[in-house]
Parts: sequence; C-alpha cells; structure tokens
Amino acid sequence: MATSHADFVHYCCELLASLGPCVAKRMFGGWGISTDGLSVALIADLGSGEKLWLKASDATRPQWEAAGCKRFTYASTKDGEPVLRSMNYYSAPDDAMDSAHAMAPWARLALQAAVQAHAAKPRRKPAPKTRRPAQG
Repeated sequence: MATSHADFVHYCCELLASLGPCVAKRMFGGWGISTDGLSVALIADLGSGEKLWLKASDATRPQWEAAGCKRFTYASTKDGEPVLRSMNYYSAPDDAMDSAHAMAPWARLALQAAVQAHAAKPRRKPAPKTRRPAQG
C-alpha cells in the first residue's frame, strides 16, 4: 500500500488501470479520478484517513452496500444549521485495495455509473454563430 499522499493517489490510479489511463486532478481538498473524461472515483479524507471512493448509481448501489462499502457522506451547513450530505460514491472494498485484479470488477461498476451519469446529463446547445458584416 502507499506510504504518502502522492503515492496513494498514484496507487489508486494503478488500481483503476483496467479502465484505461486514469487522470487524477486536485479538487475540493481531495482528488478526482477520471478516465476518458468520465469521473469514476474520488480520493478524500472524511475523517478516518484518505480513501478511494468509487462512483455508484441507483442501479449499482445495492452491490456496494452488500459488500459493506460506506457511502460518501460529509457535513455541511444550510441556513446556518449543520446537515449531512452524501454523494453517489462508495468506499472501495478493503480486499479490492490489494491489487488491480481485485479492483477490476468494482472499477467496472464505477465506470458503468459514470457512463450512465454522463448519458443522463442534458446536452448543451452550441452557441449560435454570429455573422460578421461584410467588409469593404
């Protein structure tokens, strides 16, 4: 397992290599991991050390929960009051953190959820082209 922050990020990308090349980018005090422009995972410390959190969907949620994975839940405030919020990411199963081979089925579930989320997003219409007045 990784020994430093940068090592852990690199290790998580290696674990997800079955999906193709992964890109890790800093975001919100943690890291986002994507492949082919699809967000498949997060690395964040929610109070018990850095963890790899894999994307889930309503369809795949039962598999994550059956494996004992924890939902990505964080404290926030609304109108000055503390509230708990969650995102559709689940902690990677402990045994899947041992190798890319063990992670592969979970990585595929995360990719499936990412593809579904991407397909569900409304498409933005391209901005209308403006005509330039004729010069001369």
